[in-house]
Amino acid sequence: MKPLTTLLFLLSITLVQWSYGQRGVRLGYIDMDYILENVTEYKKASDLLDKSVEEWKKDIELKKIGLEQQREQFLAEKILLTPELIKDREAELKIMAEDIVRLQNSYFGPQGRYLVQKTKLLQPVQDQVLSIVREIAQQRKYDFIFDRSSDLVMLYSAKNYDISDLVLKKINALQRTEERKKKIEERKTKLENIIKN
Repeated sequence: MKPLTTLLFLLSITLVQWSYGQRGVRLGYIDMDYILENVTEYKKASDLLDKSVEEWKKDIELKKIGLEQQREQFLAEKILLTPELIKDREAELKIMAEDIVRLQNSYFGPQGRYLVQKTKLLQPVQDQVLSIVREIAQQRKYDFIFDRSSDLVMLYSAKNYDISDLVLKKINALQRTEERKKKIEERKTKLENIIKN
């Protein structure tokens, strides 16, 4: 699949270059991993997600330990049980195992809590990065901007086409602006409270 992607990429660049004639194609790239590693909000969201994952793993592990203890107890008592009781206990163990699988799917399945929380926490930061990339591309008239950390293989790239630091600077500027607004609002609230008293 990757050779096909590379071929399509090269073909599209050739077609665009042909259509633009003398102008030439302006390319840029970002390193999304580098940008996200340096965004404070993303780190916080990622840490929250990691804490949730650890809790979920512990919960599943406790259930597995409980199932294993029940299984060992059953094997120890099996000689003393009637065939009906053996069937009942085996059914209970099977239900416990199915519950563990359901729990794993509810946490880590295709529509589990992990993906929902990941989307909820990380998507806003990623959307902010993409918005800034679009803004920079329009301002600087780039024809294409690629993500160096994605599946598209970049065999060579000159550093002067890397706009990752520019994206990061804009994100940091936006964050500082938001922090200033919050501080101003807090000061207004304090002044209003002082005036009321």
